[in-house]
Amino acid sequence: MRNLVIEQAPLISSAHRRNDTLAVWAIAGAVALIHVLTNSRYGFHRDELQTLSDALHMDWGFVAYPPFTPFMERISLSLFGLSLVGLRMFSVVAQAIVVVITGLMARELGGSRLAQVTAALAAAVAPLALFEGTEFQYTTFDYLWWVLIAYLVIRLLKSDDSRWCLAIGAAIGMGFMTKYTMGFFVAGIVGGLLLTGARRFLASKWFWAGVGLAFLICLPNLIWQIRHDFISFHFLQHIHKRDVGEGRAEGFVRDQFLICTNLFSLPLWIAGLISSFCSARYRMLAWMYVIPLALFAASKARFYYLGGAYPMLLAMGAVAGERWLASLTRRSRLGLEGVFFAGLLAFGIYSSMIIIPWTSGGPLRQFAIRNNGDFRDEIGWNDLVREVARVRASLPSDQQSSVGVIVGNYGEAGALGMLGPAYQLPRPISLTNSAWLRGYPTPPPSTLIIVGWSRRQVDEAFTACRLAGHNGNPEAVRNEESDDHPDVFVCGPPKEPWPEFWKNNQRFG
Repeated sequence: MRNLVIEQAPLISSAHRRNDTLAVWAIAGAVALIHVLTNSRYGFHRDELQTLSDALHMDWGFVAYPPFTPFMERISLSLFGLSLVGLRMFSVVAQAIVVVITGLMARELGGSRLAQVTAALAAAVAPLALFEGTEFQYTTFDYLWWVLIAYLVIRLLKSDDSRWCLAIGAAIGMGFMTKYTMGFFVAGIVGGLLLTGARRFLASKWFWAGVGLAFLICLPNLIWQIRHDFISFHFLQHIHKRDVGEGRAEGFVRDQFLICTNLFSLPLWIAGLISSFCSARYRMLAWMYVIPLALFAASKARFYYLGGAYPMLLAMGAVAGERWLASLTRRSRLGLEGVFFAGLLAFGIYSSMIIIPWTSGGPLRQFAIRNNGDFRDEIGWNDLVREVARVRASLPSDQQSSVGVIVGNYGEAGALGMLGPAYQLPRPISLTNSAWLRGYPTPPPSTLIIVGWSRRQVDEAFTACRLAGHNGNPEAVRNEESDDHPDVFVCGPPKEPWPEFWKNNQRFG
């Protein structure tokens, strides 16, 4: 009988582990299903339209970001066409993977089902994580790489097997090919290595192989940047100055609690940070959070840049919390668990009412649009394209044959580039970001329809301008297109020769 029990124990343990993992997968599946069912309710976001436009002109780099996100969107276009649900599918999958990895981190740190489910659920209902599944953004994949790297670091520290450095290097390389703020996380990793006993891995050949692999993955983009005079560096300088000037960097600390994480998960990730510092084996994780936090705060970064660092703290905190709860009476334990999960879900549901497009109309939609500027930026693009097509149709036939459409921002460029072909509109001419690098048509058009420019701007830059139409949307939603530049103009060529006009009017946005 004793031998039988010994033989069955591994089977029971294995079954428990499978059930724990299935619970985590169930949470991830539920989140993914919600996004799939709701992601077609509104329209394309202006940032998605830029990525779609760039996806049609694949290269090893783009002004606004590295090439990974447009590459993924090119795959989505090939698979799904212009389907909102299809084009956002990779974002949904990425967020589902984040939930699973967070649960797996808790398991690797010694947590059982309660810790794994708690960590996975806390990660799933964080407002930032909920948002990342609603749109196709490079921030979604940046979030994924941070979480994956943290998981791989945990495996490295737990196993003491330096071969994990190779996987970490590959993930860092992919992170740099997604968003350059990966450099801040790398600073945290290097700092964590130097400030803890993990510095022993610096002597391993696998560590340097991982460094080399990361460099090789990034090399094509580095060459592209060199060939284009590090144009992305100038773009980032411009965008950062704009963000600080417009107050977009304000509230960095506040939003770590309200948006990057679920407010009710505060004791969880704080416990995770303290536990990491107190653990000789896993102290590196604490520095991987504290160093990027300090760098982002000092440089006045946007709040969401740090979002991917929280799942590892949630996992560590969930394990610490599980062990603490085990010391309490059953009644106390159940009471605390009930309060925690109720608060976590309540805040998550409230956040989702602002972040997730639950309905196509009614009070809930109006509440979301009123409180979520990203939703406002998803409305009106089809109306813009139809208005440009109407203006083009109103022109004399000789002008229609040589007309061009100049836009003021990347959202307008993407909308007309992706939706315009259905109206037989020409490819838009854009001076913003990577579209500027692609240049203007040859021969250049003699008649121009201009959107996204003010009356003063068109009169200064073009000849013979007249007001020809208005941009808006039937829902009267106020956004950048309807408020800042609602007019559509018809003009002659630029006052400067096209080469000089192009050189002098480069835009970042």
